[in-house]
Amino acid sequence: MSRLALITAAAARDLDEDLQPLVSAIRAAGVEPSVVDWDDGEIDWSHFDLAVIRSTWDYTQRFPEFLRWANDASTRTTLLNPVDVVRWNTDKHYLAQLAIAGVPVVPSTFIEPAENARDRLRAFLHDAGAEFVVKPSIGAGSRDAQRYARGEWEPALAHVQRLLDAQRSVLLQPYLGRVDAHGETALVFFEGTFSHAIRKGPLLKRGEGPTRALFATEHITPRMPTPEEISMATRTLAAMPFTQPLLYARVDLIHDDDGAPRVLELELTEPSLFFEHAPGSADRFAAAILARGAAR
Repeated sequence: MSRLALITAAAARDLDEDLQPLVSAIRAAGVEPSVVDWDDGEIDWSHFDLAVIRSTWDYTQRFPEFLRWANDASTRTTLLNPVDVVRWNTDKHYLAQLAIAGVPVVPSTFIEPAENARDRLRAFLHDAGAEFVVKPSIGAGSRDAQRYARGEWEPALAHVQRLLDAQRSVLLQPYLGRVDAHGETALVFFEGTFSHAIRKGPLLKRGEGPTRALFATEHITPRMPTPEEISMATRTLAAMPFTQPLLYARVDLIHDDDGAPRVLELELTEPSLFFEHAPGSADRFAAAILARGAAR
């Protein structure tokens, strides 16, 4: 394979810490990749044998345009992960589908633009704990996500209404307090095989508004996941409604009040893979990409 695209966004090029290690690993294997922006109208996607989505992190602000691009690119090249995965995974309604499939996810309630925000939020709070989170169902990097105490009814309602007025579905979740001490565990898989994991410190601080940056600042350290966490992540991937395995996947877990892992997010589109914190991981991912190209 001689024609490989790694897909980013202009706003993310200087922020994607995975990009240069991956380029270097692919070059070391004898292939010169092209780093291209997903929305570059001058790109002929049929020029590439393989196009791997990496840091298209501005897509949530231009979602219909991004999906049109993914649909078009997938007719001209082999897009990874595939467009049906992108379409499913970029909307967090997938959490409801995973729950139906028996995967323990963080309890998730959705409010749609046609619904009454006040009534739906009041019903959610009837069974919610001391704190909860409001976020858009199509969102990334903690943009437009905020943590509230039960008593912060009015600002939470205003947040929900603002998203609904923009025709964005809203996701409500209880804030699971163990994350403050334990953080998140993000488990990375290449071709369905576990590669490595990291710990993310808690992102949503009490009293802080949503980030205005492309993504919220993250505190990352290596982590060895427990057997229970690896089992949960593997079970989650098995529940996906797609042909297995996917080139890459990341399963983000947090622990509930009983200490059991629950799925917070399943990242299949443009996840950071944290090569810096896992020696050899960029080489493993490069090898997986090149094997896909050779198998075309």
